[in-house]
Amino acid sequence: MGCGPKLGKNQNNPEPPNILFILSDDHTSQGWGIYGGILEDYVQNGNIDRLASEGMVLNNAFCTNSICSPSRASILTGQYSHLNQVYTLSEPLPRNHPNIARTLSNNGYQSAVIGKWHLVGKPEGFDYYNVLPGQGRYWNPIFKSEENWSDGYDSSTGTEHEGFSTDVVTDLTIDHLNKRDKNKPFLMFCNFKATHEPFDYPERYKDLYKDIDIPEPESLLDFDQNNTGRTFHGQTLERLAIRWEKATKHPDEFWTDYPGLPYPLEGLDSIQRRKKIYQKLVKDFMRCGAAVNDNIGKLLDYLEEQGIADNTIVVYTADQGYFLGEHGFFDKRLIYEESLRMPFVIRYPKEIKGGQRLDDIILNIDFAALLADYAGIEKPAYIQGVSFRENLKGNTPSNWRKQMYYRYWLHHPDRPAHFGVRNERYKLALFYGQDLGMKGTSKETTEPAWEFYDLQKDPKEQHNAYGELEYGTIIKEMKLAMLQEREKYGDTDGNYDVMKSILAREFQ
Repeated sequence: MGCGPKLGKNQNNPEPPNILFILSDDHTSQGWGIYGGILEDYVQNGNIDRLASEGMVLNNAFCTNSICSPSRASILTGQYSHLNQVYTLSEPLPRNHPNIARTLSNNGYQSAVIGKWHLVGKPEGFDYYNVLPGQGRYWNPIFKSEENWSDGYDSSTGTEHEGFSTDVVTDLTIDHLNKRDKNKPFLMFCNFKATHEPFDYPERYKDLYKDIDIPEPESLLDFDQNNTGRTFHGQTLERLAIRWEKATKHPDEFWTDYPGLPYPLEGLDSIQRRKKIYQKLVKDFMRCGAAVNDNIGKLLDYLEEQGIADNTIVVYTADQGYFLGEHGFFDKRLIYEESLRMPFVIRYPKEIKGGQRLDDIILNIDFAALLADYAGIEKPAYIQGVSFRENLKGNTPSNWRKQMYYRYWLHHPDRPAHFGVRNERYKLALFYGQDLGMKGTSKETTEPAWEFYDLQKDPKEQHNAYGELEYGTIIKEMKLAMLQEREKYGDTDGNYDVMKSILAREFQ
């Protein structure tokens, strides 16, 4: 499908670069330190900062569906969820579906994925894979490979590796790279489980942040959605505390175990309780992230020791953002900035000047197009995204996008299904509240509701300005833009009768 010629040393591609794509889970930009914010002076980020100082940081990279499996599918395929058919957390990529690993493998690259996969079915297109079943576990993780694969998240057929997951994934990645054919370039996906809930960390970080209080986000005490005009309840921190309690009382029955339990919250009022919940969440999250930072350093050191750092593209990103107490939330899923934003840094000494920032709007569907471009391959027809290689060199095309389209499908009344557009200043979303028969969704629908934010005046999205007269013309324009984006990407809901009536009413 438009894969282009086989690799070769030519004028345009004299030495095809290696690609090391490091992908973490939920490691939100607030936890990177290089994006500023209240945690900037607390996170352990020496190696992330090292990578940023030697490469370019994307200030406006966004997810198209902010949840683990769909984002990973979009990264691999360059497609929105309605095309790659990974809508929620339960769908595999369709068999023989095109992806960037297969494209590069067919064009002379050695491709591999090690670590978190989370796409149910057998990895395809990779020359080698060794992946966690489902979420995997933080301690003594089990991996499944071609030799012991079974679809689904069952770990009984896998192989256990002693140690902490983030360290193990890195060691396995380096071990595989040591066995590579040095006459061929590689595409290596090194996928960490961290920093996914339960936010565990290695023993070396158990005392990090001990006896100190971490600063709080200004919207931590947002208890009443009516104060902001938010149209749904959301995933509040108190629900995380309920999980801690269940894991403490019934450790053999709960789906995971958390570090630092029991964590008593008895006798606290609602404000004290939320503040204390936040402290545990944010400290555990940063401890977990500290191990990611360690292992990024280990990978960078390895490339230098091998003498291949200059010809290796290194990407570090997370599959989406995450709420660390903002709006009183944890988790992701939403079009709000903390969840929507993907932290992203790329280093390629041959082309990218170090210490730079890019403000252009970049999407996760663009990543596959970029990798194909670097490999000297004409953009495959299956990819909806666009290469941003020229943007990274300081030559942003004049027709580069000024807005982006987002859609979340995993409906629940507290986090309704929705789609929206975000441009350089404004954001508009329709929480349409329908399950549409998707796996894992709630059948309890919600009434369609709009939210609109002026990100210049209200960067923390604490005031839903939908319906306010001063924004009437802008909202009308953005509704039209939303329809145009949906048409552009082919996400028009033509197969859903309930959506036809909602769209006819809401866009009249």
